[in-house]
Amino acid sequence: MKLLFDLFPVILFFVAFKFQGIYVATGVAIAASFAQVAYVLARGRKVSNMQWTSLVIIVLFGGATLLLRDETFIKWKPSVLYWLAGSVFLGGLAFGTNLVKAVMSEGITMPEHAWTRLCVAWGVFFLFKGTLNLWVAYTFDTDTWVNFKLFGGMGLMLAFVIAQAFWIAKYLPDEEPKPESAPAADVPKA
Repeated sequence: MKLLFDLFPVILFFVAFKFQGIYVATGVAIAASFAQVAYVLARGRKVSNMQWTSLVIIVLFGGATLLLRDETFIKWKPSVLYWLAGSVFLGGLAFGTNLVKAVMSEGITMPEHAWTRLCVAWGVFFLFKGTLNLWVAYTFDTDTWVNFKLFGGMGLMLAFVIAQAFWIAKYLPDEEPKPESAPAADVPKA
């Protein structure tokens, strides 16, 4: 359910683009991002830094797209967000904070070098994803970019998370053997 909630603005952007074009879709994405943050606040929950950052970036780049009638700005928005995320992961390591470990270590025990590699992998993945977004945006038409934004981006994330799960699995302990049940007491036959 959280994944669907996180993808809410992207899905609405995609649908609006298919029916009304890039400018209406951009306005819908801005409105959906505001609605997403408002919903979190209305439920009395804390809006994550990533949600605030995403809202600011969509307002800036989406607003520039609408004001200047130039779709280039909205195409840059995912790359800026991905590069920022990648920089935060890698920058955190540079300052001695492993953000992946901070989020995941409660349920998983791994050696420190494994946490570092995982954090680097997340950082590099987001830098790559941001670069790939611009390559698609400048190499293909807007319709192809919009399809990539939803399906390609989601597919890449899913593939990365699955690969990460397999990599983490090698550090997880083998399943503990179940204790054998005590043999049944001999019951005399009547």
